Formats: sequence, C-alpha cells, structure tokens
Amino acid sequence: MVFQVFAGWRDHCPFTVMAQHSQLSLVCNQFSRGVFSMLGAVSPDSFDTLHSYSNTFQMPFVTPWFPEKVSAPSSGFLDYAISMRPDYHQAIIDTVKYYGWRRIIYLYDSHDGLLRLQQIYQSLKPGSDSFQVETVKRIQNFSEAIDFLHSVEELSRWGNKYVVLDCPTEMAKEIVVTHVRDIAMGKRTYHYLLSGLIMDDRWEAEIVEYGAINITGFRIVDSTRRYVKEFSEGWRRLDPTSSPGAGKDTISAQAALMYDAVFVLVEAFNKLLRKKPDLFRTNFRRGQIFNNGSRGIDCNTSRGWVTPWEHGEKISRFLRKVELEGLTGDIRFNEDGRRQNYTLHVVEMTVNSAMVKVAEWTDEAGFQPVAAKYVRLKPPSEYERNRTYIVTTIVEEPYIMMRKPEPGETLVGNDRFEGYCKDLADLLAKKLGINYELRIVKDGQYGAENPDVKGGWDGMVGELIRKEADLAIASMTITSERERVIDFSKPFMSLGISIMIKKPVKQKPGVFSFLNPLSKEIWVCVIFSYIGVSIVLFIVSRFSPYEWRLLSYGDEAHHHGLHHTVPPPGSSATPNVLANDFSILNSLWFSLGAFMQQGCDISPRSISGRIVGSVWWFFTLILISSYTANLAAFLTVERMVAPINSPEDLASQTEVQYGTLYHGSTWEFFRKSQITLYSKMWEFMNSRSHVFVRTYDEGIRRVRQSKGKYALLIESPKNDYINEREPCDTMKVGRNFDAKGFGVATPLGSPLREVVNLAVLSLIETGELAKLKNKWWYDRTECKHGDKVSLT
Repeated sequence: MVFQVFAGWRDHCPFTVMAQHSQLSLVCNQFSRGVFSMLGAVSPDSFDTLHSYSNTFQMPFVTPWFPEKVSAPSSGFLDYAISMRPDYHQAIIDTVKYYGWRRIIYLYDSHDGLLRLQQIYQSLKPGSDSFQVETVKRIQNFSEAIDFLHSVEELSRWGNKYVVLDCPTEMAKEIVVTHVRDIAMGKRTYHYLLSGLIMDDRWEAEIVEYGAINITGFRIVDSTRRYVKEFSEGWRRLDPTSSPGAGKDTISAQAALMYDAVFVLVEAFNKLLRKKPDLFRTNFRRGQIFNNGSRGIDCNTSRGWVTPWEHGEKISRFLRKVELEGLTGDIRFNEDGRRQNYTLHVVEMTVNSAMVKVAEWTDEAGFQPVAAKYVRLKPPSEYERNRTYIVTTIVEEPYIMMRKPEPGETLVGNDRFEGYCKDLADLLAKKLGINYELRIVKDGQYGAENPDVKGGWDGMVGELIRKEADLAIASMTITSERERVIDFSKPFMSLGISIMIKKPVKQKPGVFSFLNPLSKEIWVCVIFSYIGVSIVLFIVSRFSPYEWRLLSYGDEAHHHGLHHTVPPPGSSATPNVLANDFSILNSLWFSLGAFMQQGCDISPRSISGRIVGSVWWFFTLILISSYTANLAAFLTVERMVAPINSPEDLASQTEVQYGTLYHGSTWEFFRKSQITLYSKMWEFMNSRSHVFVRTYDEGIRRVRQSKGKYALLIESPKNDYINEREPCDTMKVGRNFDAKGFGVATPLGSPLREVVNLAVLSLIETGELAKLKNKWWYDRTECKHGDKVSLT
C-alpha cells in the first residue's frame, strides 16, 4: 500500500516565493489529488497558510519546526500539526545565567527571531539572577552585523560584549569568520551565543584558521549515541554525487529533524495499520484516492462547508503517541504536538580546536553543567614518525645559545646550538622517535597579539598559528592569552617573578662603628635613663635622713664641700657640719661609674637610695653584657646590607626604581593584577615608563650600572642564572611574586600535543629535567661561593 504525502522544503518549496493566491492554488491542487498527510518545512510567512489548511481540513502536518509565533492551541482543540524541534528558549535564558552575563546584545535576522526574544522576555523572572537585553538589532546580512559591531567597538573598546546571535547557519559563519579576520575588532572581549540549533554543522575549522573568539551554542544531535554513530557510518559511505550532502562526518540539525520527521510519520502509519489493517481499503479506487465517497479533498468552500480528511483525526492522534529513538534523541510528544523529554547539549567552540561540552539542558531537569567543564569531543589523532618536525625557538641564555665551533670544525643543522632547550628537544625527540629541525624565530619575539601580521600574533606564537612550525621549545611562559590560540604541554620548569638587585658593597668598620650594636633609639633611651636615675637618686638622698650626717667643722668638711654651720663670733661652741654625699654632681658620677662597671668612692646609705642603685646596677649589667657580646662581631665581620629584602620593601619606597620587560608576561601580570600590593607597584611603574626595558640584557645592564638604585622584576630561572655569571654583582632577594611555568607549545589540535605532554611528565618523574637545570645553571657557575656571608 502506497500513501501520498505532500512534502515541501523550505529552500525549494514554492511557498516561500509565491503570492497568497498561488499558495492556496498549490495546496488545493495537492488536496484534490488525495493526500494522507503533509510533511516539510516552510518559511514562517507561509506557515500560517499551511497551518490553517491543516486544521481546517483535518490534514496531519509534520514539520521539523514551528515558527515562534505559533502558540499552543486552546484546550479541547486538536492541532493537526506537530513539530520536531523542541521549544528551548528557557535553555537560552539558563545558559546566559550560567555564564553570569548581566547585559546582552541581541542580533536577529527575521521576525521569527524577534518573537523568540519576546518569549525570552516573558520567561524571565525578576530577581538578582536576571539579565538585561542592552541592545536589540535586526540585521539583513553579515555586513550589516559587522558594521553594527564596529559601532559597538568604538563605544567600548575594552569592555566585554555578550552577543546572542539569532540567524541561520551560513550567516552566523560569515559574521564570526569576518569578525576574527577583522584586525580592527577585539577578540577576547566577545562571546557569542548562537541561539539556533546550528552547532551540529561542521564549521569550527573556519574559525580556528584565523584564531578566535568565544562561541557557545546548542547541539541536538548527540554523536556519542550508538544510533547516531551507525547512521553516520552509513552516511559517510554514500556517494556524494548521488546523495547530496553525504560523505561528511556530521549532519545538520535541520536535516536530522527532517530525517526524524519522516520516521515519525512512518511509525504512526505502521501503528495505525497494525491496529486497523483495513482502515484505508475504501479510500483506494481505480488508482485514485477518495475521501468520504468523493475523489480527493475539495477546497471549494462556496457551499458554506468543507469536507475534512476522514482519517485525519485518527492519524494525528497516533502521531502524538509515537515514541522512538531518532537522530535528535528520544522522540515523544505531548497533547499539543510539542516535543517533550528531550536533551540539548550546550557546547563551546574554543580555540583549542575542539567542541567542548559545557552542560546538558533538558525540559525536565533544566541546566546541568558537566562534571568537568571542558570535555574534548575530538578523538586524539596519531602523529607521523617518518617526517622532520620544525621546532621554533629564541636565542636566550642558557636556554638556546649559539655554539662556538672548535678549530677546524664546521657546525651545521641542530649542532649550531646548545643550551637547556636544545638538550630538552633532544630528549623529547628520542622519546617520540622523531626527527626535528631547530629554527630561530624570525622576528625575535616570544609572541604577543599583533593585528599587523597574519594570524593576529607575532613571534613564536604566530609561527605556530600560521603552521610555520610544529613545536616551540623555549623559555615561553604559559599564559591564558597564549593558551587560547596555541596548546601547551605540562610545565617543564616552574618559576615565578622575582627581584634582581645589584649586590651591596661590603661595609668596613668606621670611627663610630662601636655604636652599631645598639640602634640610635636605644642610645637615646640609655642617655635619658642615666640622667633620670641620677636625678631620682639625688632627690631620694635629699629626703632620706639616713643620707645626712653631722661632722666637725674643719678641713674634711671643706674638702667634701658639704653644708656647714659657723658658730657665732665670740662663742665657745664647737663648729658642726651637716653632710650629704649625693649632690647632683655626685649622683651623676655614681650613675656613670655604675654604667661603666667601675664603681665609685661613695655609695647610698639609705634603703631607698640602695634600691635605686641596685636597679640601675642590674640594668647596666644586662645592657653592657649584650653590648659587649655583639661589639666584637660588628667590628670584625664585614656586613652586606641589602636595601630591598621583599616585594613589600620595594613597593613602600621610591628611592630604588623598578621595572620589567615591556609587553612581556611579567608586564601583563602586573597590569592585570587585582592584588593591592601589585596594583600599587603597577601604578608606580606605569607612571614612570622609563623603568621598562626592551630586552632582559638591557635590564640586567641597567641593574649593574645603577649603583643599587634600580631593581629588575625578572623570571626566577633567569635571575638565578645571571647571578651565577661574572661579574657576580647581582643577587635575588625576597620571595617570588607568583607561580607559573614554561611549556612546550604546539599548534591547536596538533597530534603532537598529547605525546609531548606525556614525554615531559616522564622526564620530570625520572629527574632528567632536574639534571638539565643543574648542568646549565650551577655546574657552569663563574662565581665563588666559599666566602659567601648571610645577609642580616
């Protein structure tokens, strides 16, 4: 038994170009021939016509998607159209909230997109987790979209822009590719959310080629399911010439929905015929199809009534009861003909050359992030062993140096170089079983964003992006910006930003070096204590009767300069003297004698005076003992006094200036740091642009010639190496500012990435990398350390 199905495709169906009258004529002609159901996708403008005819004549209509403006039918009314595409505007809302966007830019290309935005607005719940649609713009083509983004860029160059793009696949591709090619527009500040189901298409290679912006979207086809894998294998085996679109690894969401729509229709008819095998027997006569006794369906409504399709209601109800597994997941419908119990995959198209799954969204459980945010969907590929790989590097001691040939020796190829990275490249090549050719980077740069060069990056990073090199083995820091456009292995060397200063000149004892054991403040306190104790002793002695004595007037009294009384003239009484040994001068003398540990020819007689004297003696005993113990060391040992001993010391002063390599990773670290200490240091450096240096050699030379008035913020391995080189006049002080690492870099998606990563980890575990560092840093030192003295 053969059934007629009226099918129309959106791209080819005449409904998209015909006037209203022509559309009606076409539908009626098809109905008059006799059809059992309608199948296909049409434009939103034509959909209303078909939808109306479907419900009027009770003709089942299976479509891959409903336009957004089609609302659910009223209660008790059977809608004869069902949609294969689920409603997922809530998924868009939940995804925006997941990323924490507060303001979005909404770009759409059709009235359908505006209605989808209206649904988003209606579904938003007021609260702190909601977001605002900052700008809404309708675009006719990709050029109009780019022009609009240019205007946004002019208003906010460095601000983050979150763009919800509601347009077909081809237009979205043109917008994104044009954006990443445009050197006048930012890349990292943009994040696109593609609201249509267009991430199932194969298009990430076009983005990776030019290197990238953040893109998030939705997938409805789960390529990990067995059903989809079996379909994909059969799809790839088909001949593209006889089956257009075949031979590819992926299938678009539109094609998958249409594929499932056909099987839904077939399954509904199969179920109907299994239940009632003779249902359609009376409809087939003389090779024609009849409906309620008449041939076909008559669209002529001049009689005031219409004759609906007699089996339409039965077919529609069986369509809603269909349950099967399709390319778009488990297919089930509710009473309104809408999909239910479906799953969407929220994926990111990263510049790591892979689609990564961020979350799953279901109509029942909502947004569910995956356990690990990034799960690579691309399987690892094998690398070629029988080829010579190009390794880019940069000349920098001790990582890569030009080797000096022996007399009569000619150096060619990789033998022209030596250093830590050369030895590392040899170890990696041996482990991987490959050959390599070492090349110095053409522009002498590590790699930074540069819109003037192809690929948007210069240096070694740019060569990897442009596929001019297969590996980069150098002292290149792993940063988030570089990680977005190239891949790094695990760090083969850990490091941090450190402080390099000129080694302080040794100080010899001076005339007043005997004062060094005690600080100025202590000496001042000692002097005031001496004066204070003498005054207290003088006062106590004056008030205590035990310090006074009565002596005969004579030479002894005169000798001591004591107070005396003279008998009146003519009196026969013997002259008497009232004596007190502790005058102000004698009190000062007593305190000084005790302080010098020499004693005195007078001593207190009263209890109070002896208490004051004992306390002073104990104080001077402790002070003089400590002073004597340290004096010898201060006079005999030559001291090295470092003016800076920590990052805090550096930030709290302005006498010693400090800077770093201009536009290097250290420069970026301070520029972006939110830590108060480092922000303060950045403000200091940024306000004095002369503190930045173009090369490390320039910075090291400046440290050596600054007489201790300049400090260089440099990566710790370089700092350690320079400190071991003649003239041995630099040193590292303080702790590291941060922790990071050097990594082996590969182009995005390179098959070498995983094997290089494993090789680096193996070299770390076996201690080979530790041996390499000792070989090039400390075993070749040019400085003597036998007389090294600790800083105090």
